[in-house]
This record gives sequence, structure tokens and C-alpha cells, in this order.
Amino acid sequence: MGRVALVSGAAQGMGASHARRLAADGALVVVNDRTASPALDAVAAEVGGIAVAADMSDPVAVAGLVHEVRDRTGRLDIVVANHAYMTMGRLLDHDPEDWWRVIDTNLSGTFHLVREAVPVMRGTGGGRVVVITSEWGVTGWPEATAYAASKAGLIALVKTLGRELAPEGIIVNGLAPGVTDTPQLLVDAEAAGVSLAEIHERYAADIPVRRIGRAEELSAAVSLLCDFRLSAMVGQIVQVNGGTTRSRV
Repeated sequence: MGRVALVSGAAQGMGASHARRLAADGALVVVNDRTASPALDAVAAEVGGIAVAADMSDPVAVAGLVHEVRDRTGRLDIVVANHAYMTMGRLLDHDPEDWWRVIDTNLSGTFHLVREAVPVMRGTGGGRVVVITSEWGVTGWPEATAYAASKAGLIALVKTLGRELAPEGIIVNGLAPGVTDTPQLLVDAEAAGVSLAEIHERYAADIPVRRIGRAEELSAAVSLLCDFRLSAMVGQIVQVNGGTTRSRV
């Protein structure tokens, strides 16, 4: 059997695109989403992989997910932590319970996922972890306090785990997408009270290439970071955003 990859949050959008790309690269791909659904099953069927549902905000469910991958495939070589939960709202209006749900899903969920995956990767001599963070984790964003904070935390997590795990051959890097054409933009459009087409136009106007990103462009970067021939890139945050953010992270 070749490499086994686990992609969280893969029922649609970027996660589904990452699953397709890794399958094309030759991996057996396990696709995950919070709940079982026809959409998740369809992605698994398309890539010739396996669908396993688990809520990433639940540490017990995350452990069960990784154990099921190990039990069904015998290994785990690649983890793409793509899952995310997002709501928009001004600081003083944001329900604290919802704020913590964002943090527990995006930041803590990734911590638990990597924590469970590392022992399995050790058993096969190494692995690759790609954490999907966000440009907003670099710059912040008005009315996205919890989301931006969770993504900034992921950037620090990548840098720390990159240094900690590299001696074992477990290479950790992150990807910070700019605005990308995925269903996530519906949240932004609804918060702004405009149509999806209008939010696309608004974002594109501020991007040097004058368009928002495409999921397959992000997946090409994920593919590179999952390449076992590349081990000198460690703890890096790759920014794919059309030129909007050029800071050192």
C-alpha cells in the first residue's frame, strides 16, 4: 500500500480539492467531516478513499478518527488539517460560547488531531502534516475575532511543532490562504448583507491579481508540502493569496 492521507473538513470546498489532489498523487485518502453525509461519501467515492465522520471539537471523536484510520489502513503518513468553523460578529456581540466553539474546533481540534497522529506516524518512520490556517491569522480581520485568533494560534502551533517533530522525520508546515472561492464565503456575504457575487467582487478589488483564489491552487501547494522528497521546509507558513500579504510569518 502507498501513502495514507487524512484530510479533515473534506466534504466540500478546499478539503475536497485537497483530497482529489492527494489521490491523484497516489495516496489512499481518508476524508473527514463533522457528520456523515452524502457529500462526504461522494468525495470518498470520487477519490477511491474512505469516509470517516468526526467532530474535530471533540477530543474523543478525534482520537476515534485516527484510531479508525490506523485500524483500517495500517498506517497514517499525511495529515491535512483543513477543518474549520467560522462565524462573524463584532467583539461585544459575539456569544462567548460560540467564540469558544471556533477556538475548540480550529485550534484545539488541530492540536488533538496532530497529537493522535504522531504516534501512528512514528510507527512508519515519519510523516507530513499540513495545517490550513488563514491570511486572517496573519493580518486579523474586523468582526472575525475568534476565527482570526484561532488561525493565528495555528501559525504558532505549526512553527513550534515544526521544530519539535522534524528530528523524527515528521515534517509540519502550514498554508495561509487568502480569499478563496469556497462555500466559506457565504458566511462573509451573509454577514455583510450582500450577495455571494458581490462579496467576490469586493474581495477581488483589493487583490493585486484582481481575482480571488481557486481551491485547486491551494491544493497544489498542499501537494508540495506533502511530498516526502521535501524535508528542508519545516515550520513554514506558505501564503497563497494573490499578493495581498507579503509579511514574514
